[in-house]
Amino acid sequence: MLLKFPRAASSAFDTLIVGLGNPGAKYEFTRHNAGFLCLDYFAEAERLRVNRLKFHALTGEARLGNHRCLLMKPQTYMNLSGDAVGEAARFYKIPPERVIVLFDDISLDVGRMRIRRKGSDGGHNGIKSIIAALGSADFPRIKIGVGAKPHPDYDLADWVLTPFDKDQLKTLRTVAEHCCDALRLMVAGNIDEAMSRCNS
Repeated sequence: MLLKFPRAASSAFDTLIVGLGNPGAKYEFTRHNAGFLCLDYFAEAERLRVNRLKFHALTGEARLGNHRCLLMKPQTYMNLSGDAVGEAARFYKIPPERVIVLFDDISLDVGRMRIRRKGSDGGHNGIKSIIAALGSADFPRIKIGVGAKPHPDYDLADWVLTPFDKDQLKTLRTVAEHCCDALRLMVAGNIDEAMSRCNS
């Protein structure tokens, strides 16, 4: 007789924390990977690993207070981020309001961040993909400033794939520290406090 292993309980995770970026060493320190970088910093601060391939993403687990969180770095490339996020959210029955997304924002200077309860995609293809996959834009997000294009004629796709310089990476580390604080508050349901403390 074949033994059947039980399927993971739908309540195994109640929160999904997603950092957006592109897989591969050549993209590691580019502006578009600010979400990956800040999620990695959070995982390091919590002494966690985000290295298990599942749902087309590198994943890890965190317990923050009474909440069990799935950390996720989609490996689908930015424009298809929703494939990974949607699959995980459906499997664990996680509602949009418990999906927290960290991503790059060119409207904010490097060193700034902004937390929002919900919103449009703002022209960001990763967020657009997640909205389509979840069927909702009502998920909280942390926008990480990566700076505007140096001049209007600069191609946006080229700009977000340029790397941070050394000074900017140092500044981003400080932002990542604030992201850690914000995530702990947001997971606990204290998004207003997170916005008050961290929005700059």
